[in-house]
Amino acid sequence: MNKKAANIIATYFGFGLSKFAPGTAGSLGALPLVYLLIYLGGWKALVIAAVVIFFAGVKATDFVIKDTGNEDPSKVVIDETVGQLLTFSILSQMAPDYLLGIKSVIYYIAGFALFRFFDIIKMGPVKYADTKIKNAYGVMLDDVFAGIFASVFLLAFHLLLINL
Repeated sequence: MNKKAANIIATYFGFGLSKFAPGTAGSLGALPLVYLLIYLGGWKALVIAAVVIFFAGVKATDFVIKDTGNEDPSKVVIDETVGQLLTFSILSQMAPDYLLGIKSVIYYIAGFALFRFFDIIKMGPVKYADTKIKNAYGVMLDDVFAGIFASVFLLAFHLLLINL
């Protein structure tokens, strides 16, 4: 992988270059991709994309880490992309209609907020991956775990909303 390709992937097409909260920018930038994947292929497309982007992200992140000498460069936000895809994975399988159309806005806001919450507070396996795995896998895995936590809580949010 060359430097330009690694930076395009690692920064998720430049979202990671944001001067203000690059992780938040990367998370927001992933939401249109989430919607598109659910619209075109449902939960399977979402999960397949998460796996493919995870491995591409590991490779690109590894390159950027070696290039910058920083073990967790703030411009790397491809991990947030994977985390956001995973955030919507359970609900897109169980209740995909709630993630399409205008009524889906509340779910995207909730999923975004839940993912950022778990990514920032770094509890359990999120913290372990962030602090103990000092390589590209650690950079990517903390957001995988945050996305899994967010996915479970987004499902709970949905179940609460439909039972009100």
